[in-house]
Amino acid sequence: MDLYEYQAKDLFAAHGVPVLPGAVAETPEQARAEAEKIGGTVVVKAQVKTGGRGKAGGVKLAEGPDEARAKAEAILGMDIKGHTVHRVLVTEASDIAEEYYFSFLLDRANRTFLAMASAEGGVEIEQLATERPEALARVPISPLAGVDRDKALEILRQGNFPAEVLDEAADVVVKLWETFVAEDASLVEVNPLVRDPRNRIIALDGKVTLDDNAAFRQEAHAALVDKAAEDPLEAKAKAKDLNYVKLDGQVGIIGNGAGLVMSTLDVVAYAGEKHGGVRPANFLDIGGGASAEVMAAGLDVILHDPAVRSVFVNVFGGITACDAVATGIVEALKILGDEASKPLVVRLDGNNVEEGRRILAEANHPLVTVVDTMDNAADKAAELAAAGA
Repeated sequence: MDLYEYQAKDLFAAHGVPVLPGAVAETPEQARAEAEKIGGTVVVKAQVKTGGRGKAGGVKLAEGPDEARAKAEAILGMDIKGHTVHRVLVTEASDIAEEYYFSFLLDRANRTFLAMASAEGGVEIEQLATERPEALARVPISPLAGVDRDKALEILRQGNFPAEVLDEAADVVVKLWETFVAEDASLVEVNPLVRDPRNRIIALDGKVTLDDNAAFRQEAHAALVDKAAEDPLEAKAKAKDLNYVKLDGQVGIIGNGAGLVMSTLDVVAYAGEKHGGVRPANFLDIGGGASAEVMAAGLDVILHDPAVRSVFVNVFGGITACDAVATGIVEALKILGDEASKPLVVRLDGNNVEEGRRILAEANHPLVTVVDTMDNAADKAAELAAAGA
């Protein structure tokens, strides 16, 4: 789960990372009131989960409450890279002497954590990494050793931070690591991390991604979900404990096992090239227990996606045998009744496959087509989706 800037800075503050005072506003009048509380010059910043806010006009200085109200009115409702601005952060303006970059992230490729630091912050880090990779330090972090003050100083020196800010910046880095670990984050990024004219180090911006797999031990994170911006189908799937991701396509996908589902997405995309360019509409892994209830829940989510024209159920029977899966499909269609109105292509393989196919053949449901191979099933699902256009 990606956080808004104001949420990230609230987490920073809770762990002792220095941030500037500010508050979020959803109306121009609220922005005016917050600017009046802060006093002096403020910054009004669009709260969207994407970069490039400044270039899009979503970050503006305001001299006093009335101007803050006007700036908020101009920003609220803006479209920034497909994200509509529903709230702004009104925060104290800061004099900036220097801008730096710092982040902790999960390095999946090398199966460890990584710190990235640069004395050249304030620019898009992807641009810096491409144009001047030597200016960006990449320091692996042992999950057992973590980051203490000595390690923080090592990272900052590799990032070419000025000697006069090392001590204070190291304290901030240690607190950012504490935030990263305590909040089960996969990314904690500050760009820019700034030095003001009094040599104070401040996290002027913040980007945090939380690991949803740790939600069971992070109950407070549920309050950070922006339900208004959440995709309704993904929210529905989440409520049913389904591993679902909405995609831009027309063929609904159900499989058991993340690897099989990923492979299914690929074969459907390939098959779709021959049928007008139809593509997978979702990722949905129902796991090992494809019971009638789980199958019905998955079909319920997918069939309520207006973009879906056909559904491909691709199951390899293992712990849950194919006959149990087939029974689950038949019972799921009974549960859904008239709500099941789009064609299903089913491919079964593995444990008890013949019995599974017999159960589906005996049920003889008008929406169900059983296909023997994965490639042929993907082609059939794509064909049906194209026909339903």
